[in-house]
Amino acid sequence: MQILVVEDETRISDFLARALRAEGMCVSMADDGPEGLALAVAHPFDLVILDLMLPTLNGLEVVRQIHAHKPDLPVLILSARSDLETKLRGFALGADDYLAKPFSLDELLARVRVQGRRRHRGDDGDILRAGALVLDQARREARIGEHANRLTDGEFRLLHHLLEHAGEVISRERLLADVWGYDFDPRSNVVDVSIRRLRCKLGPEAPIETVRNVGYRLVAA
Repeated sequence: MQILVVEDETRISDFLARALRAEGMCVSMADDGPEGLALAVAHPFDLVILDLMLPTLNGLEVVRQIHAHKPDLPVLILSARSDLETKLRGFALGADDYLAKPFSLDELLARVRVQGRRRHRGDDGDILRAGALVLDQARREARIGEHANRLTDGEFRLLHHLLEHAGEVISRERLLADVWGYDFDPRSNVVDVSIRRLRCKLGPEAPIETVRNVGYRLVAA
């Protein structure tokens, strides 16, 4: 994997570079927002690991501009800002994952590998299927039958995750952690709201089952 680390704290960026290179990954670094954005746009990276509190250009604006220029380039936000509002703002602007500082290196590496698998699977084909349900990853569209539905970023990531685990019962807690990247908050209804929106877009044949008191399952057949 070719990874760009955008981090202004030298201690953290050097630590990340050593850890990622030890895993066989190629790492480039930038220590401010404009440099990080320029490198991300100009070079074929597989993943950007991005701090939010950057000099000159803040990380959320960098996310927005990366997504505008390269919507398929994954961005993993790594930030000391762990409030829910900032996380949701990051996802809305195009981030694919969010990990709060201080972080576990093992968890970070696991999340990097997940993004790598998704990236390389897209090279082989942009279509995922489960029964009559088709997800076009390039267009971010889902369809059952002839009518295609454009998905928001959150809807796409949720449906993609359900398709990757078709047939499995997935708890709300796991969906929050794996799709939105933050710890489960029992007051949050983001999973249920997103499921309702997906069902509405897919219509009465949407193969998403509710498993009472547990979570959801995408029926594969």
